[in-house]
Amino acid sequence: MFGVPNFSLHRAVAARRHASARAPRALLAAVCAVLLLAGCAGAGAREASDDTTSPTQDGRPVVLATFTVIADMASVVAGDHLRVESVTKVGAEIHGYEPTPDDLRRAARADLVLDNGLGLEAWFDKFVDRLDAPHVTLSDGVDTIPIAGGEAKGHANPHAWMSPTAAQVYVDNIAEAFAALDPAHADDYRANAAAYSEQIAALGDELERELASLDPARRALVTCEGAFSYLARDAGLAEAWLWPVNSERQGTPQQVAATIDFVRDNRVPAVFCESTVSSTAQEQVADEAGARFAGVLYVDSLSAPDGPVPTYLELLAHDVRTIVAGLTGDGAESGS
Repeated sequence: MFGVPNFSLHRAVAARRHASARAPRALLAAVCAVLLLAGCAGAGAREASDDTTSPTQDGRPVVLATFTVIADMASVVAGDHLRVESVTKVGAEIHGYEPTPDDLRRAARADLVLDNGLGLEAWFDKFVDRLDAPHVTLSDGVDTIPIAGGEAKGHANPHAWMSPTAAQVYVDNIAEAFAALDPAHADDYRANAAAYSEQIAALGDELERELASLDPARRALVTCEGAFSYLARDAGLAEAWLWPVNSERQGTPQQVAATIDFVRDNRVPAVFCESTVSSTAQEQVADEAGARFAGVLYVDSLSAPDGPVPTYLELLAHDVRTIVAGLTGDGAESGS
């Protein structure tokens, strides 16, 4: 059921462990100079982890994930055996992120780098090409869905972690990557992954169960961005959106009109919008189509620890329950 990535980790990791813990100074100097000249070192560009504990003091192997969602997934599987960090901070825009010199320094001493793949991190190839860091793409093995419109039409939709089914592929890939990195604790990683997958699967079951009695003609998930294709597939929902994945536009008049027609024609009871974009256009859809704006959904980033979605499981649970409440009419509008 689960996809397993191509690992070239055993030799790569062994070589790194017998080498210096830091990248060659000449390489770092050259890389940082290039980034500084490119203007990537601005004060507002730093989206790195807030954890300042020295890896030398910590002593555990370092795993660097490209963004907070997969960093949290990796942390659950790692338990106490590995130190997991995220390149980007909570709430960060991950599509157009630009790595900083500090990111390069952190990656230079990482034992493993994890990315989502599927074109999500447009900056990632250049990021790792500058360093000799082994990495694993967590979406390897996922049954992908093509983007249905826009400039990226036909390319794989990158938001596969939003599917409880696909997320279990991520977890399995993480466990196998960690087992290759740290064979002494392989059984722990696989046990953690199995327990975690059960929790993720339970949320998928909850979504399907709660929507089972919904009128087939009204089984639709309408969002601002087309970031929920995998979740919609899991739940047997039709999908509509104001704009496709990774678009910077906030809904053209034509897109808004088409979405209003879809909602009205299918008597969709509720529409939703992602936390990272304005909901104004979607609220207009709800008003004109006679539906409810039923709340905010989270996708690309976790919140701070005191926020609504500080972990991946809480993000998925929030979205599942917000969607169920909106489509079944069991809840009022959800806040952000």
